[in-house]
Amino acid sequence: MGAICAQTRMDEGGVATYLWTMSLAVKSGHPLPREGLVRRPRLLAKLTDEGDAPLLVIVAPAGYGKTSILTDFTAAERRRPSAWLALEQWHDDDPILLIRDIAACLADLGCVPGILHDAFDATHSARELTAMLPLLAATLEQLPHPILLVLDDVHNVRSAPALAVLTTVAEHLPLGSQLALASRTRPALPLGRLRAHRSLVELDVLDLAMTSAEAASLMETSGVPVEPADLLMLLRSTEGWPAGLYLAALSVRDQPDADAALRCFSGRDHLVADYLREEFLSELHAEDVEFLIATSVSEYLCAPLCDALLDTTGSARTLDGLSRGPLPLTPVDRTHDRYRLHPLLREMLLGELRHSHPELEERAHLRASVFHARQGDFDSAISHAVAAGDATRAGELLWEHLPSYVTVGRNDLLRGWLRRFSTNQISANPPLALTAAHSALALGDLRQAEHWGLMGAAALARSTAPPRVASLPAGVAVIEAAVSRSGLGSMGRDAARAFELEREDSPWRPIFSLLQGVADHLTGHRLQAREHLENGIHRSSIAAPTIETLCLSQLAMITVEEGDWERSVDLVARAVSQIEFYNLSSYPSSALAYAVSAEVRSHVGQVDEGKRHARRASHLLGELRDFIPWYEAETRITLARAAVRLADVRSARTLLAEASQLARRVPDAVLFAGWLDEAWGLVDTAATTALAGPATLTMAELRILRFLPTHLSFREIGERLHVSTNTVKTQAHAIYRKLDVRSRSDAVTRASDIGLLER
Repeated sequence: MGAICAQTRMDEGGVATYLWTMSLAVKSGHPLPREGLVRRPRLLAKLTDEGDAPLLVIVAPAGYGKTSILTDFTAAERRRPSAWLALEQWHDDDPILLIRDIAACLADLGCVPGILHDAFDATHSARELTAMLPLLAATLEQLPHPILLVLDDVHNVRSAPALAVLTTVAEHLPLGSQLALASRTRPALPLGRLRAHRSLVELDVLDLAMTSAEAASLMETSGVPVEPADLLMLLRSTEGWPAGLYLAALSVRDQPDADAALRCFSGRDHLVADYLREEFLSELHAEDVEFLIATSVSEYLCAPLCDALLDTTGSARTLDGLSRGPLPLTPVDRTHDRYRLHPLLREMLLGELRHSHPELEERAHLRASVFHARQGDFDSAISHAVAAGDATRAGELLWEHLPSYVTVGRNDLLRGWLRRFSTNQISANPPLALTAAHSALALGDLRQAEHWGLMGAAALARSTAPPRVASLPAGVAVIEAAVSRSGLGSMGRDAARAFELEREDSPWRPIFSLLQGVADHLTGHRLQAREHLENGIHRSSIAAPTIETLCLSQLAMITVEEGDWERSVDLVARAVSQIEFYNLSSYPSSALAYAVSAEVRSHVGQVDEGKRHARRASHLLGELRDFIPWYEAETRITLARAAVRLADVRSARTLLAEASQLARRVPDAVLFAGWLDEAWGLVDTAATTALAGPATLTMAELRILRFLPTHLSFREIGERLHVSTNTVKTQAHAIYRKLDVRSRSDAVTRASDIGLLER
């Protein structure tokens, strides 16, 4: 009806007046609350709690429930009469018609004297605007009582004269009145001053996005109750967009397996796609739609990237224009240089590109990969190369930046990329195959590492062209050295040769330093080992923290042998700190660091920390799959020594039995024999102590032992037994010595284990 009014001249007499009156009757009535809508009291509370703010502005794309929220707000209003006006395109963009509509709403509230209403109802003429704005301002300032004026669909007001009308209303409503605006785009009003004076309440997409409780209620009301995990997934895909959640419910409600359908829900669902086309794309120019489709390969958009994708210029102007429209295209930085489409809209657009121009999608991904690589954003560069299905480019990028993934706790991301390629594609591509090998090595899967290492070496040997990326032979050497089929001596020599072949700043040099250090240490050359390990620590502290933790742990084992426990504590503390900082605690390769830490901390009396790290090391050892023999053997021996100190003799025996078998596979590790003999001696001594120590407890000590599990202090125990506090202390420490423990809690645990106390 508003479109008819906009096209009908007001000076045509009664017909125009009739049409305008009918239109206003429809658009100025308060919307009725709809059945089945989810009530959102948190948003209503935010509006009502700021009841003194003269301006309320709600800005969000279609489908976020702006009208519903304002309906609830006006329904809850008890202090002031309210008027509602839904603005219409073409009609209310005319300033004179907009003033007439506002005047009619004020008249309905009994707030406009007849003479002023007659003036507003005068002949339509743009020339009268300069006279009517002051008249409107005076009318608003003379309102007999405060009011609430709600203007919905403010995005339909675009012309400067019509915006001047809204500005006049916003600036001249009297104290106690409120103007509430709802719009799909941010209205071009002088909001800065009101915001600075805290006279403005704003709700945007982040406020209007549904919470998990609201989303669950909506799905339940729509007949599709969902499990918490599925709801979380749905909230991520829709980002809490109410319309998206409702469309998801409609889409899966009649499916035979609603849960499975919900997990597959995306912007390509026909219900969603139809809604998005009608609400967001139908009013755009064709070239803008093509722009959005062609750039949909990227999650984030910026002008230089869009220019690169389209091989053109001028994308900055297009992005700026689109961001000011009703699209869910939001800036992701304060400078508005980068934007992001709602994921459902992007999925729909990407589906259009994939269906209509699959060759353009591949080309766009490759252009995006090149662009991001030049910007130094290698995560995005690799992601786009993988999405394009280009095994060659993906392999080269992955190999070039491999240490920044497998050595800093990002191996899961790398493995996700590898899964996008077939076994044949990986086998035929040396960088991809060696990437897969080193990823498996980081996970403690030696068989997979060896398999892919052989595939990579074979593919490299078959290639007639020189490799386009460096260090491929070094990558093969690392796998061969780690497997160490020819022993530690061969591993050390191979690592030394590969170290010399690599450039000074090569990310592979720290790994070769580690392998040389391990080989020298286990074959009895401690001084050389220390030099290589310290070199590895220096080279890997930032670029390869996984290698740093292994070098620190191996060096800590040397300081333990030398009896320098203070230095050992420092080394293991640094290793564990790096593991925790880079989220490496789930990496099986971290088992050695935790085992050495458990031994060192148990020796210096940090029993609780020692026990915690021993448990972690045991868990990670269980994750290893037929891993490097020398690594598993030394980790088990170290953990066994810690277990003895922590009074877990049974675990120590098991660990040493396993380590003995593994040590046979590394015959040139000459230190293993001495370590094993020493550790078995500790186990035998602990076993003897476990039998003899408790048997020597005196009756007085046994009486003290009964009180150790209680909360009583030594003084209170002495009062119960009528002895001095010093006597209790002396006898308690005798108990600790005979049970071979270091604390009261450990004494209770040990006594319970051997039956001296009930559990």
